[in-house]
Amino acid sequence: KGMGGGPSDMNGLIRQAQKMQENMQTLQADLEAREYEISAGGGVATVKINGKREILSIDLKPEIVDPEDMETLCDVLVAAVNEAIKKVDSVSEEEMGKLSGGFGMPGMF
Repeated sequence: KGMGGGPSDMNGLIRQAQKMQENMQTLQADLEAREYEISAGGGVATVKINGKREILSIDLKPEIVDPEDMETLCDVLVAAVNEAIKKVDSVSEEEMGKLSGGFGMPGMF
């Protein structure tokens, strides 16, 4: 005897890990389905992105489209896209962190 109930504790841990993995897969699917709208350049460019980091649309206000100054347009677009990707990453990290309760399981992500 004196083993402290090893195997049944182990089964409990395995079940817990499986449940957590299911929850993470559900959350991952939810995160990928989400859509975000990010504006840049004071609202002259709006990027719509989903949780898979796929750009869904880019909306430009006419005043940012200046054939004489394509550089500013490109800069604003780059800023908007980078901001959109950052948003997806930070929300995903935050949500996953909540789920795992801050306890990292190597190889889970």
